[in-house]
Amino acid sequence: MGAGYVLAIDQGTTSSRALLFDADQRLVAAAQQEFPQYFPASGWVEHDAEEIWASVVAVIRAAIGKAGIAPSAIAAIGITNQRETAVVWERDGGRPIHRAIVWQDRRTAEDCAALRRDGVEAEVTARTGLLLDPYFSGTKLAWLLDRVEGARAKAEAGALAFGTIDSFLLWRLTGGRAHRTDATNASRTLLYDIHRGGWSEELCRLLRVPAAVLAEDGDCAADFGTTDPALFGAAIPICGMAGDQQAATIGQACFTPGMVKSTYGTGCFALLNTGSKPIASRHRLLTTIAYRLAGRTSYALEGSIFVAGAAVQWLRDGLKLIASAQESGPLAATADPNQSVYLVPAFTGLGAPWWDAEARGALFGLTRATGPAELARAALESVAYQTLDLVEAMRQDWTEAGEARVLRVDGGMIASDWTMQAIADILAAPVDRPTIVETTALGAAWLAASHAGLWPDQQGFAARWQCDRRFQPTMPAEVRDEKVAGWRDAVRRTLSGAGAS
Repeated sequence: MGAGYVLAIDQGTTSSRALLFDADQRLVAAAQQEFPQYFPASGWVEHDAEEIWASVVAVIRAAIGKAGIAPSAIAAIGITNQRETAVVWERDGGRPIHRAIVWQDRRTAEDCAALRRDGVEAEVTARTGLLLDPYFSGTKLAWLLDRVEGARAKAEAGALAFGTIDSFLLWRLTGGRAHRTDATNASRTLLYDIHRGGWSEELCRLLRVPAAVLAEDGDCAADFGTTDPALFGAAIPICGMAGDQQAATIGQACFTPGMVKSTYGTGCFALLNTGSKPIASRHRLLTTIAYRLAGRTSYALEGSIFVAGAAVQWLRDGLKLIASAQESGPLAATADPNQSVYLVPAFTGLGAPWWDAEARGALFGLTRATGPAELARAALESVAYQTLDLVEAMRQDWTEAGEARVLRVDGGMIASDWTMQAIADILAAPVDRPTIVETTALGAAWLAASHAGLWPDQQGFAARWQCDRRFQPTMPAEVRDEKVAGWRDAVRRTLSGAGAS
């Protein structure tokens, strides 16, 4: 494929990472740096975009240093990012006008409820594939323009720029020369028509967003510009961009319609590739853009779980039952099989397919004999049950998905064999863990490297995907059915309008 390195910037919710791959797709160096989280009010989550920028610069320099290469040896950069997090900055100088509002933030819940009462959600969903939820960027942007003094007037005058983290990083990396985004990130804003493939004037009017603040949208693999040579010592081409879940889909080589990947981090995000046809969900899943390459759009159905690995963090930090996440699986394995304990981890509401922002976490089935092992098992099994909810909704929305598709998994939780086996058992379908677990960064790297002519095309890239281990379902059907029925009853009791009946 030729000489040269590829740098992937993986800018996440709690940390920024830089990963260097060589021409043979081998990871040669990586660096990671966490940054602060800000919680100014209940349900509010913010990041300082300047701190994110500083962390990205630091990890890029650290990765280059670890690899012992000259910056000029890097042929291309790919960017992947936490999606839906909204930043607004001044075009003159690039200073953010406020902290970034993070995807987890719920401050615009009432704004979304008011829009639903106005009867516009059907139109929004038809154009964007999304629901009216504070998860997405559009209402965050409107909040910033309304609450920051003078912001709306400056925006209408063209003095401000809006972007998700990808756009902000691109602006800074290029020294303010490029204000661009890709179709996957654009599709998460509530402002983008995923069918037409462009910003929607109607949605901008509906959410009161001046079009002047929006970035130029385009393919995921393209010439996005070059880095300012003063940053790293060379002008490095930026050739790839995708939101983190779409980048993971690419990194898992899920290019064929019907393939499903699920990423298990703080939350869980499952995407089903539906090919060139966007599928309107009847079960409150999201219709989104999986990727756009050479002007051709591929779509996906997506389900979002707010709490996956966060349930293990709760066991560790909240209940102090374990000292490290690695202890959760072995502890769960010692649980009493005769106890049916369910955790519905609605700590910040329930995501797909329920979308109940007001629901809160609950434990069911506790007895005097319930102890740490049963709670650990309930926390890990909640991830499997929620995955089942998503996969079954996908199967019902798109019958071509079939009954027992293989699930390709990635994210921090896949290191737990116990959890992966639980998912396979509850799904009654195989679960494949890849050899290369850095799939999000790998997807961003492939976008950049394939565009630069360093790595193979989709078919060649997919042929190199390797399975580390396949987890086959072993649970008897009657046991599975009983456990799933218990979960469904627990969810029904947890939903905010359900009461305790």
